[in-house]
Formats: sequence, structure tokens, C-alpha cells
Amino acid sequence: MTNVLLDPTDRRILRELQADATIPVAELAERVGLSQTPCWKRVKRLTDEGVIERKVALLDRDKLDLGLVVFVSVRTSRHDEAWIADFARGAAALPEVVEFYRLAGEADYLLKVVVSDISAYDRFYKRLIATAPLNDVSSAFAMEQIKFTTALPL
Repeated sequence: MTNVLLDPTDRRILRELQADATIPVAELAERVGLSQTPCWKRVKRLTDEGVIERKVALLDRDKLDLGLVVFVSVRTSRHDEAWIADFARGAAALPEVVEFYRLAGEADYLLKVVVSDISAYDRFYKRLIATAPLNDVSSAFAMEQIKFTTALPL
């Protein structure tokens, strides 16, 4: 994996697109101080180089009755490739899992799970523990979202 060299104009383009990826090229160009064609070429290059992975719509969890966020810590005594593959495949396939990390430290894995309520989480939990043998599963329920952003610091 190689890092892409970004100049200040590339970074301005990326900051604008992180705020609103639907912005027309003409408006984006104006905001970053370029004409349309050079701006479009930069966006295309950033996309071709994989800096811009994809453009998505961010949805309101509460309006979709998905107001409960749970951080699930998983510990295991198994670290062989077969177990890891089974657990990773099984947990990643659960649609409630919106983020999934392998960690160094006390917990081996951390999952961010989004569900409607405690009953929905209980149903999710039962499917999660069926994916592979686990030593410990600990759940922390988010009380309040203080900051949420998909924007990377540029």
C-alpha cells in the first residue's frame, strides 16, 4: 500500500467532498479555487488512485428505528487461522455489525452494532455467539452520541 501525495488543493477538494459528495463540480471548483476541468481531473485522479473509495448516503439511525448503538468486545482463547476465518466471516455477515476490528490489548475484537432496542440486540447476540466459540462477550450500550463523523482529518 503506497501513500498518495496530496497537495493543499487536493486536501481542500477532499474536505469539501467529505462534507457533501453531491456537490456539483462547478461549485466544488469555485470553492477550491480551480476551473471546472482541472477540478474534475483531480477528483478523477483521486478516485482512480483509491483515495476516494466510494460515495454513499448517510442515513439517520433514529428515523429508521435503529437508535441503539452497542460496542461489543469479544475475547477468545483461539487464535488459529481457521477460527479467525470462521469468526470474521460469521460476524462480518451480520448486518447489524457496522464496524469490526481486531485489537491488541484486553479484548481481541471490537464490534460496533446498531439495532432498534434491547430485544433486537438479544437476537443479534444469539446469532453472534453461534458464529464461533468465544471466551467472553461484553456489551457496552451507548447512552449518548457526542461526536459522529465520517470525515477524516486532512
